[in-house]
Amino acid sequence: MNLTKIYPRSGDNQTVYLKSVITRQNIEVGDFTIYNDFVNDPRDFEKNNVVYHYPINQDRLIIGKFCSIACGAKFIFNCANHTLKSLSTYTFPLFFEEWGLQKSEVASAWDNKGDIVIGNDVWIGYEAVIMAGVHIGDGAIIAARAVVTKDVPPYTIVGGTPAKEIRKRFDAEVIQQLLMLKWWDWATDEIRQYLPYITEGKLNELLTVKKDII
Repeated sequence: MNLTKIYPRSGDNQTVYLKSVITRQNIEVGDFTIYNDFVNDPRDFEKNNVVYHYPINQDRLIIGKFCSIACGAKFIFNCANHTLKSLSTYTFPLFFEEWGLQKSEVASAWDNKGDIVIGNDVWIGYEAVIMAGVHIGDGAIIAARAVVTKDVPPYTIVGGTPAKEIRKRFDAEVIQQLLMLKWWDWATDEIRQYLPYITEGKLNELLTVKKDII
């Protein structure tokens, strides 16, 4: 399978393999993760969807394998976080020339909360917003237009502003078994072989053929 191709489907220019259109070194995307955009060119994901992501912070966007990212989802990085240490919300250090401040202190204008890390097999809904420092676990679902300000555990559905847990996708035992299987790390031919078990929810059959993992 050609993992460098841009479009997963013939005749569909609204959906891309995200890894194939990423150019920034501080963005990492796993195999088969897709982004769909019916408003803008999906190849412009870095420009339109990853915002306030400036090299000065050295913060990273890390997205795992087999994720599905819907149109308009945004990843908002640290330079958008006006520091709360100040008595003012105004970003004086950014305008160091105007206020006679040191250019080297420009990063004090915002609070650095770290990288955004998205696990594997995560579904991020239409126009959802993921804030700086958030980690989203494997198999999670982010509802449309949710604003995610805190970490999301694996296989958890969240929604709202700010996003809150709606429910778990599976019970605790099933979640643990899926996290041990890590099917997204299997070879492509192996995934293809057991795809009916995955897509039809036949966990017991998967556990049987993969009993050496559990």
